[in-house]
Amino acid sequence: MAASGALNGGQRGSVRVSAETRDRVLAVAGQLGYRPNATALALAHQRTDAVGVVTNFLGEEPNLYFLELFSGVIQGATAAGLTTAVFTLKDWRDAPSRIPTLCDGRVDGLILLAPRLPDDGAKWSPKHTPMVSVHAEQPVYRVVNIESDNEIGAYEMVRHLLEIGHRRILHVGGPPQYSGATRRVDGYLRAFAEAGVAPPEGHVVRAPLTVEGGREAMQHWLQVHSGEQLPEAVFGGNDAIAFGCIEALRMRGVRVPEEVSVVGYDNSWMARSVQMATVHQPLHEMGRRAVEVLVQRIEARNRGDETVPSHVVLPTEVVLGKTLASPRRARLTIA
Repeated sequence: MAASGALNGGQRGSVRVSAETRDRVLAVAGQLGYRPNATALALAHQRTDAVGVVTNFLGEEPNLYFLELFSGVIQGATAAGLTTAVFTLKDWRDAPSRIPTLCDGRVDGLILLAPRLPDDGAKWSPKHTPMVSVHAEQPVYRVVNIESDNEIGAYEMVRHLLEIGHRRILHVGGPPQYSGATRRVDGYLRAFAEAGVAPPEGHVVRAPLTVEGGREAMQHWLQVHSGEQLPEAVFGGNDAIAFGCIEALRMRGVRVPEEVSVVGYDNSWMARSVQMATVHQPLHEMGRRAVEVLVQRIEARNRGDETVPSHVVLPTEVVLGKTLASPRRARLTIA
């Protein structure tokens, strides 16, 4: 008991330890290489000072979307004095069996990055572990979601393209099973509707959210529309798709932006490095805010407060760049 009191600051409960005894205990602890047991401390304090991040990574391409989010999580955790553990899922369909096992006391809360859960989690979501999601595909039971307004971001970009004179705007969007991708299509169509302009027929296609997906979708579109007019602008569903479209156009000898403008969505590190025109969504800030909200929920749980805060929606912004220009005068056709 005296040793415990010395190692915990000289006093614990009713045990009072003199400065001399404490110094002797600490000296022996140093000689023995003693280290506190983190698990035991967590049990005693009912807090691990660690948060978990749950996600899954598909494909071999570097996923800049997740890297931006995760860097924000790390920054937020560092500022809060927390450690971070990463838990990967092979498939989000494994969440009902996997997530409850992660809530066994090893972390104080979980952050779900872009979860695509099979249901709302009401039957299996652990009630004792606060959770926050970023860009959840659907509302999750007792989970605060942080996202940007996908429809507004796409709407503002396409509205800008229309304002500077573009009319044949091809949208290479993400997969239809992703709600965010569908909202961006909605924003594309809304901008045309409000401008009183009919979108060109066949100018919305879907592709995987990768460079390869954008390249293949653009190549296919060019092949199908051979002999027709080129689009004046291409709006990629994310930056990776936009880069793939640029590659496909340049492979056909089409200059960007002199002949076709290309814009993206996310304002990822890669887009910023080449000054690509895109829609900025604050991915880093979303990750940081996820930690901030999760800490608030952990503290509320410890107080016995079961209130679930409102979802957080952060604004987007159109970023002009070197891949965007006014419409060309010559009406080029697809070779």
